[in-house]
Amino acid sequence: MKKILLALVLALVSMPLFAGEPPGVGADAPSFKLQDQNGDWHASEDYRGQWLAVYFYPKDDTPGCTKEACNFRDNIYAFKAIGAAVVGVSVDDVESHKEFSDKYKLPFTLLADEDHAMAAAYGVLKDYKLVKIASRQSFLVDPDGKIAKHYAKVDPDTHTEEVLADIKAFMAQAESG
Repeated sequence: MKKILLALVLALVSMPLFAGEPPGVGADAPSFKLQDQNGDWHASEDYRGQWLAVYFYPKDDTPGCTKEACNFRDNIYAFKAIGAAVVGVSVDDVESHKEFSDKYKLPFTLLADEDHAMAAAYGVLKDYKLVKIASRQSFLVDPDGKIAKHYAKVDPDTHTEEVLADIKAFMAQAESG
């Protein structure tokens, strides 16, 4: 009986807890003001009037996170061509983001959510008791600052193309409607 109880306690302690629920489609995107990999400040208001892909990722310079970041890097001109911005967010610090960005020549903003406030506001903060990380999820924010789409499950290999296609579809829908 003690072994079963111990196993249950260990399972509960190792299970991640999420901070809040993600904002739903149509809701205001949570506001933020954070530093990027260069120490420059960025606020949600800076992105009004354009489409914004906000992608959360667990850790700088890890395999899946690197794959996802490099895919956004490789498609950045397609985002810029349609007037969309890309912002990556993790709970790593500015220095870690700088090293990651420089190593892989990432031409977009990486926000350092060191106090976990943005990840918590978007409902993607995983709390493992000993460590907190942002789970791999993304949000499309429309030019009015509303959540247009939430990607709860993200494949680092194909996510960039999915986001680009969705922005283009939303733009076409707005033009025809």
